[in-house]
This record gives sequence, structure tokens and C-alpha cells, in this order.
Amino acid sequence: MTDPCATTPLTVAEALEHLRTALTPITGHRRVAIRESLGQVLAGEIMADTPVPAHDNSAMDGYAVRNDDAGTDSLRCVGTAFAGQPFTGGVAPGECVRIMTGGVIPAGATAVVMQERTEARSDNITLRQWPEAGENIRRAGDDLQAGDIILPTGRRITPADLGVMASLGRAEVDVIRPLRVAFFSTGDELRGVGEALGAGDIYDSNRYSLYGMLTRLQVELLDLGVVPDDRMAVRDALAHAAAQADVVVTSGGVSVGEADYVGQILREQGEAHFWSLAMKPGRPLTFGRYAGAWFFGLPGNPVSVMATFTQVVAPALRQLAGETARPRPRFRLPCRSNLSKKPGRQDFQRGRLVVGEDGSLEVESVGRQGSGMLRSMSMADCFIVLPADSGDVTAGEWVTVEPFAGPLI
Repeated sequence: MTDPCATTPLTVAEALEHLRTALTPITGHRRVAIRESLGQVLAGEIMADTPVPAHDNSAMDGYAVRNDDAGTDSLRCVGTAFAGQPFTGGVAPGECVRIMTGGVIPAGATAVVMQERTEARSDNITLRQWPEAGENIRRAGDDLQAGDIILPTGRRITPADLGVMASLGRAEVDVIRPLRVAFFSTGDELRGVGEALGAGDIYDSNRYSLYGMLTRLQVELLDLGVVPDDRMAVRDALAHAAAQADVVVTSGGVSVGEADYVGQILREQGEAHFWSLAMKPGRPLTFGRYAGAWFFGLPGNPVSVMATFTQVVAPALRQLAGETARPRPRFRLPCRSNLSKKPGRQDFQRGRLVVGEDGSLEVESVGRQGSGMLRSMSMADCFIVLPADSGDVTAGEWVTVEPFAGPLI
């Protein structure tokens, strides 16, 4: 098949736009207990059916008073309001009620004075400083009003969201079923951890990096291991993966080499777009379909795998999972290091965030930036994103930084 993107390098933004228009989110919902929903994608919006808090309550320990009594020498304490144990009476002129944090504001009270600003002698309470009207009172609905949409459809649920849903009394929630992703590596030279290495052999690290990145996206995983450079083995692996998963991800074996059977089979039996990305590391990427499953073929170099996954594949998987798109956060920081770059491709150099002498945040390079140097990713906590047309960076210049952020925080 002819692919107009095969010869013209795509920017990362252009590749993401192609994917945005091509991909359709999966269907299928399930109801789970809210604790089980952490990291899942909401299938429908969450609306508050009651206000939170449900009543006016005290923001601190103290005394509920009437501001009409301001200037009175002392007030008579007529009772106590605890959280969960309201004072059943009202506050009349010249009276106050001892109140604890979270306690319901008694009828007639207009403010709460913190106990540190009072003196108590038996039931007589003297105020050293009168509060303003409404001071230290949390009004009903201050957090949520009935009818408010508090969590939208497509939101990936965070720990704070669990608390918000619990505050509404929700025990269960509808989420989109997890995306199913199958993945494998290809290559006769690859060996599993624990196996002996022969001449020319290397350990398969890509599958472990992919496992970690996919796990953080809360997908269901099918690890098919290492597939040798054998046409029948590759065809069987693709068929097995596509029969069980929504998405198939591979590393290596998708170029035009004689033994690159993944690309050959996709061209013959599926749909394949061979993209040259204008990014470094990670120029080659294959996108397509095979037997109903979406397909992403990543390059073989370890850093290229992680860079192309984070910049292109992860956003695509989030879209397929039904998650509302959110750009990865980026910000500008001064760079402590000299950086080498040639104009032509957008560069994702590995960096480390550091605190300067004045307490401000800066970034520095982790050192050598080769696409096979996986340790550079382990040492880094961010990408230093350099525009395609930029050249070398001198220490002290400001650069764009993209932190490695987990999806659930």
C-alpha cells in the first residue's frame, strides 16, 4: 500500500493529529466499587445530588455566638455541639454554645469565635476579640452544590476523586472497561533475563520498559514474550495478539529489512502506515490495524522505544481508553548544562530537575544521549524538549521541560 506519510517526516504534533482522527474509543462499561475505580476512566459524569457539606458547620473549636451581642461583657454557655451531635436548642441573646470543628451551627448563631480568643469561668464566657459575622463558619454547599457536575465523563479517577465520590455517599461508579493491550519483542538476538547470552545476543529490555509504561496506564496486559525472526512465528503471534486485544504493540522488526516480517505481514494482511517522525530519538514508527486490533510498531533502540511511546503511543492509548485528552505538562527552566543539538528534528533529551542555590528549580542533562543508552532514562526525571529548528544550547539558557509524571497523581 502507498502511505503518503512514509517519505515525509511527521512532526509529533502531526502524528498525534493523524491518530486523533483515526482512533475511536472502545465501548463497554462496568460498575465497580469506588475503591476499585482508582486509575479507571469514568463512563459517565458524577453529579452532586445533595450539597456538601449538608449543613452550616464550624471550621474550628470555639463558641457559636450572636454578633448582635457584640460588646457584651460575658456570655452564658448553654450547651455543646459536637460533630455528629448537634445542639438541639437555639442561641438566645446573651448566650453562646460550645462548638467543636464540624459541629452544626446552632439556630441563632452568626459566627464562631476560636477558643483561644476566649476566657471561660464555669458557664460564663468572655470574648477577648469578637469575630466578624460569618467568621469560622463553613456554609452548606461551600464545597459542592446540588446539581454540580463534579467529575466529567472521560476523567481518569485519582485518589482525591475517590474521596469526592465518598463525600457524596457513592458506593459504586460506572467506568469504561480497561483497554486490552498485547505486546511482544521481535529478534533472533534477544534473550530473556536469566538466560545465557551467546555471541551477538542481548537481553530484551524493551518488553520490561513497555510493561512498566503500560501498567501505569491501567490497561489489561498480554505479554507474548520474544518472537523470533521467523515469518510463521511472527504471523502466529500477531494473530494471537489481535484475537485477544484491542491494541498490539511491538518493538523492532517493522522496517524494510529482509527479516522484518512484522511490516511484511501488516502490508499483506492488514493496514500499515510507516511513519518517519521528526523527533530524536525515535524516528521510525508503524501505525495500522491487524485483524481488528490497532497496531503500533516501535523502533528497536531502548530509548527510542520509551520516547516514541510517551510522546505518541501513550496519548493514543488514552484516547482509545475513552480518557479526555490532556496535554502533557511542560514549563520553562534555566538549563545548567551545555546541550549539543543539530537543527532538523525535535529533540527529547534526558534531563534531571535540580534545585538551585536560591531554591528555584533548574534542569541539567544526565549526560550522554545515545538512543541505546537506556540508563539515561533511568537517571532522568524529565525530557528537555528542544525545537526542531534549534541548535546547541549554552548553559544558562532557558529550555522547555516535560517531567515524567505518573497518570494517577
